[in-house]
Amino acid sequence: MKVCFIGVGSIAKRHTRNLKELYGDEIEIDVLRSGKGGSMGSELEKIIRNTYHDFESLPKDYDVIFITNPTRLHYQTLQRVHGNGRHFFIEKPVFETGQEDWEELHLREDSVYYVACPLRYSNVIQYLKRSVDFTQIYSIRCISSSYLPEWRPGTDYRETYSAKKELGGGVSIDLIHEWDYICELVGVPEQVKCFITKKSDLEIDSDDLAVYIAEYKDKVVELHLDYFGRYAERKIELFGKEDTIEADLIGQTITYRRSGNIVDLHEERDSMQKKELQNFFRIIEGKEKNNNPIPQACQTLKITRGYLE
Repeated sequence: MKVCFIGVGSIAKRHTRNLKELYGDEIEIDVLRSGKGGSMGSELEKIIRNTYHDFESLPKDYDVIFITNPTRLHYQTLQRVHGNGRHFFIEKPVFETGQEDWEELHLREDSVYYVACPLRYSNVIQYLKRSVDFTQIYSIRCISSSYLPEWRPGTDYRETYSAKKELGGGVSIDLIHEWDYICELVGVPEQVKCFITKKSDLEIDSDDLAVYIAEYKDKVVELHLDYFGRYAERKIELFGKEDTIEADLIGQTITYRRSGNIVDLHEERDSMQKKELQNFFRIIEGKEKNNNPIPQACQTLKITRGYLE
């Protein structure tokens, strides 16, 4: 199978390593990169078959194209490489606003357009989906709080896409994982209210705080996202009829507070990304339904902006 990565940031490098580990010589990997970045490293350079620096030179027979460049470029990149590949894996967030006219892309019915949503594949989210009766949950409180300067050791946080609004940065869109798993677990809310702003002294021009309250027919969801939390937290609290359940996505545990039962769901660092890649290839093979196509990913993106159609 021939694949090509458009953009070779940290996410693309992780996918490249995981693809080779999962599929070995069954996968041939090319990349298209601007050439402005640093070396990809000797490990990845051994894996990469061909490196291209312009769209015009790309072959037109790829089985899969991975769009992993900055968010603001996703839409135009998909337009440019649509004729170069059969199926597409688009890194999250799919686009910048969710209001882009994806019908103008003239998507093919026999192609798969999948938008990344790796947190869904974590053991914690899979456990909640499998084991919790959400009709018995009255309220959900979620938080993702961490300190942006510590996200990428050795990198100046002020130069990352997260810090730059023009590149599609900002906590509301950067942490779209939260709204993705919320919609996966309990569906799309009937209404949502939010505050999206910048309050800290971080040297960024993107938003560093987003707070949401969303109403469903039978429950309310509260969500807090920030870039400035000095103690990293990523948790989901479920307040239900029989118990209060805490799902810790960093600690990888489920705690039933009333009963005291704790479920350990530890997994290796790249486990959920590998499971996502495997599921993506099953979608291509027709063995699974596409669980995050472009229209659905656009709807989730709109919710991060605080509005619904």
